[in-house]
Amino acid sequence: MKQLRLRNTSDTYFNQAWQLYEDAFPPEERRSLDNQSRIMKNANYNFDVVLNQNQCIGFLLWWDLKNYKYIDHFATSISQRNKGFGKSILEKFIGNTDKTILLEVELPNTIINKRRIKFYERIGFKLNQQYYEIPPSIEGQPSLQLLLMSYPFYLTEKDVEQFVKTCHPILFKHE
Repeated sequence: MKQLRLRNTSDTYFNQAWQLYEDAFPPEERRSLDNQSRIMKNANYNFDVVLNQNQCIGFLLWWDLKNYKYIDHFATSISQRNKGFGKSILEKFIGNTDKTILLEVELPNTIINKRRIKFYERIGFKLNQQYYEIPPSIEGQPSLQLLLMSYPFYLTEKDVEQFVKTCHPILFKHE
């Protein structure tokens, strides 16, 4: 298993990763191809694909912010789930930084959402209880209701508020 950073949408493996992205996330949680192409030009944004035997088996899309590394999107291909790849990808990511790592999850109001939260908790992420909303990526859809998970420790209410108001890539318009 190896990780490769893509710089633009014409890079090898982008189309495989993009197909996985579209399969893994509902429309209200993903950006358009045009927005993705624009974001990939941002120096703080990283589009990492995970390869196994030259096949894209996952990706980790993340922002390197001043005080945090923020995981924007993360997925492994359906055929590779429950084989330990997701855990390995995140553990490697954790091991390569001394910054606090953040990711968002939907509220724990469905079995799938609860399962996703438990997966991250087994790796060491903490579920912060300060709820917030971000606008939908599709006009006319409801806002997304989210919680932050953090590694290696819980955030204070002030930390969450500061991230949402001054650092969040969507709300703060890093995009």
